[in-house]
Amino acid sequence: MSILENVPETLLADDGARAAIAALRAAFDAQRAAFATDRDPSLNERRGRLEKLVGLMLANRERISAALVEDFGAHPVPASDMIEVLGVVGRAQYVLENLEAWMRPQPRDIDAGMYGSARAYVQLQPKGVIGNIVPWNFPFDLSVGPMVEMLAAGNRVIVKPSEYTPACAALLSEMVAATFDPSLVYVAVGGHELARAFSATPWDHLLYTGSPNVGRQVMEAAARNLTPVTLELGGKCPAVLTPGSVTAANVESVIGTKIIKNGQMCVSVDYALVPRADVDAFVDHAEAYMRRAAPDYARGDEITGIISHRHFDRLEAMLAEAAERQTRIVTLETDSTADREARRMPMSLVIEPAADLRVMTEEIFGPILPVVPYDVLSDAIGMINAGERPLGLYVFGDDAAVTGEVLSGTTSGGAAVNTCAVQSALPSMGFGGSGMSGMGRHHGIEGFREFSNQRGIVVRGEGDMIDAFYSPYAKGAALVEAVLSGA
Repeated sequence: MSILENVPETLLADDGARAAIAALRAAFDAQRAAFATDRDPSLNERRGRLEKLVGLMLANRERISAALVEDFGAHPVPASDMIEVLGVVGRAQYVLENLEAWMRPQPRDIDAGMYGSARAYVQLQPKGVIGNIVPWNFPFDLSVGPMVEMLAAGNRVIVKPSEYTPACAALLSEMVAATFDPSLVYVAVGGHELARAFSATPWDHLLYTGSPNVGRQVMEAAARNLTPVTLELGGKCPAVLTPGSVTAANVESVIGTKIIKNGQMCVSVDYALVPRADVDAFVDHAEAYMRRAAPDYARGDEITGIISHRHFDRLEAMLAEAAERQTRIVTLETDSTADREARRMPMSLVIEPAADLRVMTEEIFGPILPVVPYDVLSDAIGMINAGERPLGLYVFGDDAAVTGEVLSGTTSGGAAVNTCAVQSALPSMGFGGSGMSGMGRHHGIEGFREFSNQRGIVVRGEGDMIDAFYSPYAKGAALVEAVLSGA
């Protein structure tokens, strides 16, 4: 099947788009051919590939940081190092430590009375050629990170970076080309036309991270080829502060998480549910934390720039709508205003917003935090359940029964107690969504299994009764009678 088959001719008028799609087609064909002759890389081969990934990230640490600054306008170097570089390195090191065990056949129980001395096991084998459509907010963590499990599972990988981060895309392409043969790993750089062709490619598996609206389009294109998909789609992740939990430490966790990437993170806190009597205390703690931790946040080195002017305008429109409706807005920085040219925006709280405001109906993906009062905990749980299932849910409190009530009464892709977003960072824990926040998992053994064909195998032994299934069925009839009579 041609990659160009499902791409309208109107999208191919641009010579650059046509060239990018042709390069994707060549890389895909080369990887398919290479997989046909190397379907099951050895443990040592897989380890060698992961070790190359580690070296690739560490050798380019400073260049990665510079590329992030170029694309975002501002990006803290320590955040680049911890998340985009060391997060990926730690993920690879964890897999290296466990890969040998994961690759072993996994025995399954078998009825000796029926199947005699037969053996049954699951063997995880490579799926083949895997595609990964990467969002702009974590250009390396979400491109090289999932590549860890994809390569560990023995696959070949093609990555499509976001067109919103061109410096990061160019650097990633250069890094990968210098480290891997394109028949093993390739980076396809291009815009919307390439993304559309990418989704229509007959992958053996496709990972997409981004918005639910685009996720539907990706899944629809993949369905034409019956391509299995992993979709990481985000959503409005709530933080529930149970009665008695509005403390300085807990509010710091909420606000500190919110300002990671300036709120441009799929597992960021999208709104906080706070006991009505404690709303003012929440605001006071938030203001105190920002005064102490980042007094010049929007003007200093701690901020990540808003990715584009279009996204900046969208966030400004959300705040303007709330202001027009006489909603209380608290800016957590003294003498600071938004700077559209520099794409810098201070952190703001929107207190008790109406349910129909955009800050409550759309995923915010920026430095705006609605603070929603509730009167009894069941109201907070009901509000969460009235919306789509979030990618992450965070609950604060010292009473395990109360926090357990929130966890058992809701459904989300992941959750954390007395902290936020950590469930998405553990190399050992599968990460993914539920319902509108996504499907499938990557990270850890769940990711290894996600990108593997879990092939069930039975090896026939002796002393079985398999021939009872064959015609003539006299032996089968006797077996059924014996089972039903309890013999």
